[in-house]
Amino acid sequence: MAAKSANLYARIEPDVKEQAESILSALGIPASNAINMFYKQIILNRGLPFEVKIPTARPADVSELSEAELNAELEKGYADMTAGRAKPARQAFADIRKDYGI
Repeated sequence: MAAKSANLYARIEPDVKEQAESILSALGIPASNAINMFYKQIILNRGLPFEVKIPTARPADVSELSEAELNAELEKGYADMTAGRAKPARQAFADIRKDYGI
């Protein structure tokens, strides 16, 4: 293992740092180790280890919807279900676990 002797200085938003370090702490991973893992993934992937793009559609934030908008979203979901454009929850969760390796 190579000696850790290089320093990295980065300025990030304080709340982003706090939230990320809280999660890393719960996982038992020091921030410096997480950054090192990220850099190693950049090397292995020869680029960022995730897709960077602007999403074409944002998921609905139910806390920002009016009652009528929420009902319209629920109707869309019901229409998808009755038209067979849905999958069982068990399958959806299995797909999520597979896609994210969890």
